[in-house]
Amino acid sequence: MSGRDRQARGPGRRPPPSKPSAPRHGLARVISKFGVASRTQAARWIEAGRVAVDGRIVRDPERPTDAARERIAVDGAPIEARGRIYLMLNKPRGYVTTASDERGRDTVYALLEGAGLPWLAPVGRLDRASEGLLLFSNDSVWAAAITAPETHLDKTYHVQIDRLPDADLLAALQAGVDDRGERLAAKSVRELRRGERHAWLEIVLDEGRNRQLRRMLYVLDVAVIRLVRVAIGGLTLGALAKGAWRELTVDEVARLSPSSLA
Repeated sequence: MSGRDRQARGPGRRPPPSKPSAPRHGLARVISKFGVASRTQAARWIEAGRVAVDGRIVRDPERPTDAARERIAVDGAPIEARGRIYLMLNKPRGYVTTASDERGRDTVYALLEGAGLPWLAPVGRLDRASEGLLLFSNDSVWAAAITAPETHLDKTYHVQIDRLPDADLLAALQAGVDDRGERLAAKSVRELRRGERHAWLEIVLDEGRNRQLRRMLYVLDVAVIRLVRVAIGGLTLGALAKGAWRELTVDEVARLSPSSLA
């Protein structure tokens, strides 16, 4: 290299580093992030040949895709990101928390039909026999913060049981029980009211184990008559009618945001 070439380049000068490329995720995941379908539903669309990327049909749900640079269309119509929506539903007993059910049972999405809503995912679950507060959103980051085990977000339940509780039962629920090697405990327990044979308890959990309350009570030989979730964090079910839903206020969304829960 001549001295003139070295002078033009400068001593020790290196070409500028290339900019990192945008993250690429599987096509089904990218579509779900737009809030137009669940990841499972998007995968079905792709496998059925209904999705095109830059004008070409793609049938691989895991095909790496950059939504910022590639045009994605479903049935010929470009998809666009939907505005963020957050709502609460008062789930009645008898509905399953899933988009479809192989056994033909009613799902919670039947309660949202006809509202013109984009695809919304349930934030956590309530089993078919349980009732009460169920959140939905197309904001996956917000939803993940609420359901993450490390958040330890309080969830409050009113539970009707088939016996009159004593101090030992309340203490056992709070101390915790062992169910097939898994330790399950309530954060707090108190009696709300009692009748001649049955009683209502208020039980607060700060972890989300599968069917946790029912499993704890079963170990203690107590049957659940009704189980109603009445609050998640500071968000309460209030006077919302059974089977009805409403959008959350800006303040309610903020109180359950990742920054507030950190």
